[in-house]
Amino acid sequence: MKIIDILITHPKGVAFEFFPPRTDAGRNALVTTVRALEGYNPLYTSMTYGALGSTQERTREATYMLLEHKSITVMPHLTCIGATAASIGSLLDEYKAKGLENIMALRGDVPQGVTDFDFSKQEFPYARQLVSFIRAYNHFCIGVAVYPEGHLEDVSFDVHLEYMKRKIDAGASFAVTQMFFDNSYFYAFIERLRKEGITIPILPGILPLTDIQKARQFCSTCKVSIPDVLAARLDAYREKPPEMLAAGIEATIAQCRDLIAHGYQQLHFFTLNKPEVMKAILSAI
Repeated sequence: MKIIDILITHPKGVAFEFFPPRTDAGRNALVTTVRALEGYNPLYTSMTYGALGSTQERTREATYMLLEHKSITVMPHLTCIGATAASIGSLLDEYKAKGLENIMALRGDVPQGVTDFDFSKQEFPYARQLVSFIRAYNHFCIGVAVYPEGHLEDVSFDVHLEYMKRKIDAGASFAVTQMFFDNSYFYAFIERLRKEGITIPILPGILPLTDIQKARQFCSTCKVSIPDVLAARLDAYREKPPEMLAAGIEATIAQCRDLIAHGYQQLHFFTLNKPEVMKAILSAI
C-alpha cells in the first residue's frame, strides 16, 4: 500500500526507521527489533541507505527481510549521489518486481574524509532529480527529507524552502523531518510551510536522546541544536549511563507528548534498532 494513502486514512500512528546490519549479530538484533515493534501496527517501516550507496546490498537484503512481515508496509531509502540512471533504474525495477510501492528519495551524504567531491559532475546532483526520475515510473509513492532548522549546506532558510518546493513539484507525496530536540523549531517550520502553500503530510522525525556525547557528535555534522537545559540534564549523568538513558527516554516521551498535544499524531522514529528503548517510549505516549 502506498504510504500517502496510509497517512490519509490513519491520522494517528507511528513509523519505524531501521538501519541495515553489518554482522550476523546485527541481523539477529534487527529481527528481534522488528518482531518487538511489529505489534504496534506501524504506519510503515523504512530502511536506511549509506553514503555513496555504501550499504546498497545490505539495505536491499534488510528491506526484503522486512517484506517477510506481511503486515508491514516497507519503504527503502535510496540516495543518488554517486549513482547513475542505469544503476538506479535497475534497482527500481527490482523493487517494483518485489512488490515495493514506496521510496524515500534522498541526495545522500559524501563519505567522511572525502573533500574534493564534485556535485556538478553527478547525474543526480540533487534529490529533486532523483524524485523526478522515480516519478517517471508512475509506480512509487515518494517521500523526501526536510529540515526544521534548515539544511547545513543552505545559505538561508529561504533557499532550503525553495529546494523543498522543487522536490514536491517533482513528485514527492510526503516528507519526514530531520531529527530535532526543540519542538518550537518544528512548529515554526510547519507554520511557514503552510503559509507558503505546502500541504503534503510532514512527519516529525524523532530520535531518542539516550547518549548526550553521541548526540553532540551527530548534531555537529548537521544543523541540529540541543536545548541547553536538556543537554545539562543529560550531562549530569555522564558517569552514569543507565541514568542518562532513563533521562533521555523521559525527555523523548515529553517531546512526543507535546507533539501529540499540538495535533501531530503521526510520528516517525529513528529506532537505531533498539527495541527496548522504543518500547519504553511507546508505552508512555
